[in-house]
Amino acid sequence: MLTITSRISIPLGEIELDAVRSQGAGGQNVNKTATAVQLRFDIAASSLPAEVKERLLALSDQRITGDGVVVLRAQEARSQERNRQAALARLAALVRSVAVPKRARRATRPTLASKRRRLEQKKQRGTLKSSRRGSSGWDGA
Repeated sequence: MLTITSRISIPLGEIELDAVRSQGAGGQNVNKTATAVQLRFDIAASSLPAEVKERLLALSDQRITGDGVVVLRAQEARSQERNRQAALARLAALVRSVAVPKRARRATRPTLASKRRRLEQKKQRGTLKSSRRGSSGWDGA
């Protein structure tokens, strides 16, 4: 069981973990061992609550495919087990980020005092700039 919050958890049977070869430099070890882990998690077929599924699918995240499958790849560590733990931790963090709904933004308006301060600053800046202009203007010499 992968625990997300106190109320949400994902059975490990719903998560597909595959060992694949790591990319990049690493000498002979990287060529002969499959230490990187690729995690696949089908959002629609999961046991997550419906509202969490909707928020996950609504994310514009490149790790979520068009079919609604989360694909994560972990290859930082040299051991497969540490990469497996890292991939599961990333999945938990992704689901945790949408577990609690975002509070709706309440539209506000600037106060009258802040409007006056802004206009006063604009006037001061304008007078400073106009004072830099000489009375005769620039003669180009």
